[in-house]
Amino acid sequence: MNAYIQSIILGIVEGLTEFLPVSSTAHLRITEALMKIPLDDAYWKMYTIVIQLGAILALAILFAGRIAGFIRTFPKGENGDRNWLTHPISFTLIAFACTSVPALLLHKWSEKNLGSLNVIAWALLIGGIVMWIIDAWAARRVATTTHVEEMSLLQAIWIGLCQTLSAVFPGTSRSMSTIASGQIAGLDRPTALEFSFLLSIPTMIAATVWDLLKELHPSHGAAAHVVMTTDNWIVLLIGFVVSFIVAWFVVEWFLHWVRKHGFTMFAIYRIILGTALLLWGTKYLGS
Repeated sequence: MNAYIQSIILGIVEGLTEFLPVSSTAHLRITEALMKIPLDDAYWKMYTIVIQLGAILALAILFAGRIAGFIRTFPKGENGDRNWLTHPISFTLIAFACTSVPALLLHKWSEKNLGSLNVIAWALLIGGIVMWIIDAWAARRVATTTHVEEMSLLQAIWIGLCQTLSAVFPGTSRSMSTIASGQIAGLDRPTALEFSFLLSIPTMIAATVWDLLKELHPSHGAAAHVVMTTDNWIVLLIGFVVSFIVAWFVVEWFLHWVRKHGFTMFAIYRIILGTALLLWGTKYLGS
C-alpha cells in the first residue's frame, strides 16, 4: 500500500481514537498490523509518536479560551476561593506529576507490553467492563463535583494515579482511566471529561516528546536514529494534519455525546473489540 495512503489512514485512526475512551494505542497497533507495517521499524515508530501532536494541537486550540480563563484567574480562581495549591491549573500539574513518576518507574514494563495484542485485548475488555459498571453506578447517584473549579486535591491526586494504568497497560486508554476514576471520585460526566482533556495536554506532550527523543537519539547499543528523507517528511506531515483535523471534530462531538448519552456505547465497543482480539487477533494479526 502507498505510504501516503497509509499515513492518511493512520492519521484518521489517531484523530478518531486519541480522546475517546477506546485506546488510540490499541487502534494504531491493530491498523499497522492490518497494513503489514513492521512494528519494529524506526521510522514508523517515530511516525506514530509524532502524529499524536496533531491531535494534541487540536485539543489545545479548542480549549484555548478555557485555559486562558484559568490562567487569568490563577491563583484565586473564578470565585476567589482558590489558592496556589487548589487552583485547576495546580490540580492539573499535580495529577500530571502523580502519573509521571510511577510511569517512569514502570516504563520498562510498559515497553515490554506495548506491542502485545494479548495485553491490549485484555486491557480493552476489562477496561470496557469497568467503565460500563462505573458509568451505570455514577448515573444513579448525585455527583458531588459539577465543575472543575470545585475539585479537591485528593480528587486530582487520585485521577493522576489512576491515569498511570494507561501508561503501564497498553490498551487501557488514558481517557478511560481518567474519566472513570473521576466518576468514582464524585465528578459528574462533563466535569470528569473536562479534567481528562485538561490533564491530557501536559501528559501527552511530555509522553510524546519523551518517546520521540528516545527514537531520534537512542541509547548506546540501540538501533540507529531515524534518517529523514523528503518522502518521509511528507508522509509525516500528512499524518499530522489529518490527525489534527479529525481530532478537532471528534472532541466537539464527544463533548455533546457524553452530556446526553454517557459512556455506555464506548464500553460495549471495547468489550466487543477486546473479545475479538482474544479470539482471532493472533491468527490474523500475529502476536
